Amino acid sequence: MNKICGLVICHNEETNIEECLKSILWCDEIVVADSFSSDNTLNIAKKYTDKIYQNEWKGFAAQRKFALSKAGSEWILSLDADERCTPELETEIRSVLSKDNVSEEGFEIPRKSFFLNKWIKHGGWYPNYQLRLFRKNNADVTDRLVHESYSVKGNKGRLKNDLLHYTVTSVSEFVIKINSYSDLSAKEKYGKSKIGFFHIFLLPRIAFFQQYILKGNFLDGMEGLMVSKFHMITKLLNYMKILEMQIKDKVK
Repeated sequence: MNKICGLVICHNEETNIEECLKSILWCDEIVVADSFSSDNTLNIAKKYTDKIYQNEWKGFAAQRKFALSKAGSEWILSLDADERCTPELETEIRSVLSKDNVSEEGFEIPRKSFFLNKWIKHGGWYPNYQLRLFRKNNADVTDRLVHESYSVKGNKGRLKNDLLHYTVTSVSEFVIKINSYSDLSAKEKYGKSKIGFFHIFLLPRIAFFQQYILKGNFLDGMEGLMVSKFHMITKLLNYMKILEMQIKDKVK
């Protein structure tokens, strides 16, 4: 079988990292890129690999590129600390990579995401295909502040079995996450368009309607309602932070 590296980037992930690394112990090597965690992340990671590299945080894309540079295998399976590779996905990956000549350069994997431990099936949350299995030498990372992704040149395939994604276990945790992501998104989008009344008053409401009604989050119960509300709040925060930058620039 072609050699494969399990690749994980992390920072202060002591509650997630162990289960993540356990799920990829079958890989030929495991590489962990840590941005100087201050909790017990490193001690936990050392139980599963000696290939742990620390690198100053300069953004998601930069950290993923750094991690890629440390991998020694032909194929990469990239996971975040809050993700898990299932035994079924492992079996499928082994089968796909057992061929002598794999024609694809990468494979998209369906991601099964959980909110407050409930699988969210609608609202674009599933199958939410992610390019996470790919040849190292033909891969790149989109240079974005947030929602960066891998890309490959050439053919891509799709796997059938899910990658598990445990997003958050509490509302407070999700609030911290969307505040951080909206900061990055606002910085990335600032200057591309003028933010006004329409963006602040109406667009977040439209986003909620699309998510909850048109994309079917109402079928996910109260958790689906919460996810859609958070989607609306994220949009609002993003626009308000861009507007804040516009106002401050006028004062200068």
